[in-house]
Amino acid sequence: MAAPSTPTPVEVFESGDAALRVVASSPDREANWTTVHTLAAWLEDAGADGVHGAVPTYDSLLVEFDPGVTSARQVRAFVLLGLRQLDFIGAPSRAPREFDVPVVYGGEYGPDLERVADHEQLSVEEIIGLHTAKAYVIRCLGAPAGSPMMDGPDFPLPVPRLKDPRLSVPAGAVAVAGRQAVIAPATAPGGWCVIGQTPLAVLDVTSEPLVPYVPGDLLRFRQIQPNEFADYAGRKLEAAR
Repeated sequence: MAAPSTPTPVEVFESGDAALRVVASSPDREANWTTVHTLAAWLEDAGADGVHGAVPTYDSLLVEFDPGVTSARQVRAFVLLGLRQLDFIGAPSRAPREFDVPVVYGGEYGPDLERVADHEQLSVEEIIGLHTAKAYVIRCLGAPAGSPMMDGPDFPLPVPRLKDPRLSVPAGAVAVAGRQAVIAPATAPGGWCVIGQTPLAVLDVTSEPLVPYVPGDLLRFRQIQPNEFADYAGRKLEAAR
């Protein structure tokens, strides 16, 4: 992550009795994302009595603390100290790893592919081409089970969610909604449009961490054919470099 060239303005709000919400509020989305993720890493590394979690998203950060040990006022001061440190030393440099994700598109693996193509007024082949055209930055980890939340493909229009969410979406489902893209690491309900499925195992409940990627890593989708699905089944998702 590269540090913003100028300090990014932030706002700090109390969020219940045991958390603060830090919101980066510049018009630069990349600077906002870099600020909250760099601050989260600093808070985790620095440590403070009673602070036991820093969860970053696209432009905000939830800082959780034990009110029996510390106070919102003390945690706010710690957060502001962290921001001053980041302004001084900048963001730590870390080369992103890249993950190659084979995907079978359409049919039983991607039941919403044609729906998305119709909505975008593109062919199925064009949808697949756009989805596989670039590497995606993992912006944050979401539910369920550390789903890699990413900016979506360069479709002409945002993709609407399903009117009736599915009660069960299989692990490995590759889905889009709005301007975002995701892979489902575990079977769970979902309302995003499923356009494909990867045979790779994304979640490993026997390992720590449970998923192999972190925010800032890159993920690239690659089309494979249905008869190749079994060739990859059982393999774990691993960094290509």
